[in-house]
Amino acid sequence: MNLKSVISELRDLNEEVPKPLRKPTEADIVKIEGILELTLHPDYRTFLLTAGDIVFGTFEPALALEQHSNLYIPNIAKEAWNQGVDRTLIPFCEDNGDYYCLTQNGIVEFWSHNGRTDERWDSLANWIKEVWIEEG
Repeated sequence: MNLKSVISELRDLNEEVPKPLRKPTEADIVKIEGILELTLHPDYRTFLLTAGDIVFGTFEPALALEQHSNLYIPNIAKEAWNQGVDRTLIPFCEDNGDYYCLTQNGIVEFWSHNGRTDERWDSLANWIKEVWIEEG
């Protein structure tokens, strides 16, 4: 699965909302990395910069913009880490107390409120296609 093509598909599914989101800037991303004290995986960085304004379905991936505090990446990460999610993972989507997290190697892991699971996707592109687009 190619990230560029799946983002294109997601862009076609983007829903109109009364107050559209804006895409984050490189400065927004750098600020988040400083707060998290982690470097974002290149695929996640690309996703945020090119698709960080997309609204689709029931999943609400984390945003790189502070004004959306309930979806702001550092706030979601802090909440997840406080619940036991490994500090090396970047939780990028909360779903009813469960988290989809990105490893430093670009693998997406599902972390249940009961702890780590065996559910994984070998790339962010695969997660977007299989979970957000097909299930969302």
